[in-house]
Amino acid sequence: MDTNTITSEKIEIQQNGDRKPRSRKRSIITFVVVSLLNVGLLILLWTQLITPRSGLPQTDSSSTVGFVSSPLLGKPAPDFTLPVLNGNGTKLHLASLKGKIVMVNFWASWCGPCQQEASALQQTWAKWQSKGVILLGVDGAESESDALNFVHQHSITYQSVRDTIDGGTAIGYGATANPETFFINRDGVVVARWIGPINEQNVQAELTKLHVA
Repeated sequence: MDTNTITSEKIEIQQNGDRKPRSRKRSIITFVVVSLLNVGLLILLWTQLITPRSGLPQTDSSSTVGFVSSPLLGKPAPDFTLPVLNGNGTKLHLASLKGKIVMVNFWASWCGPCQQEASALQQTWAKWQSKGVILLGVDGAESESDALNFVHQHSITYQSVRDTIDGGTAIGYGATANPETFFINRDGVVVARWIGPINEQNVQAELTKLHVA
């Protein structure tokens, strides 16, 4: 074996030796980058799980209060069939109320403005129910015991139903915060949307437009 061959082999061995640390270093860097990406992905997924889904009324309404626009105005109210709160399995079909004026109020027991609104809403309904106005509460996704405690605490006598576990009814109405109230005329068409606590004057203003004396 000549000198050139030996020298070439030494160089090749040396190069291979250099490649191994570099290759090992590259593998370590790749592993670290992939691990960081995985951690970031897990954090993102966890954040999505613990963050309320968009469209669900998970927060109190505070920044906007009053009659506001809605894509549903002038359109048939989204129909639903939901279990009556403490109704022993009884379900209520919104379409069965067609021919009457219906106020659909989205609420939850943990909602501060809902607590402020509850007594006034009960008193308002007690006045207008004799005029054929239906007030229907839609309780957000929470335990039935919490919802019933809220009803008993505020001496609520109007009927409430329980929304689906994913808040599907609230999403269908575009409700973004609790409480929200939608007014539906006798033809089953949405005519007004109120965000925030509503009082007797607010209700009367809308019912007057609907020719309720």
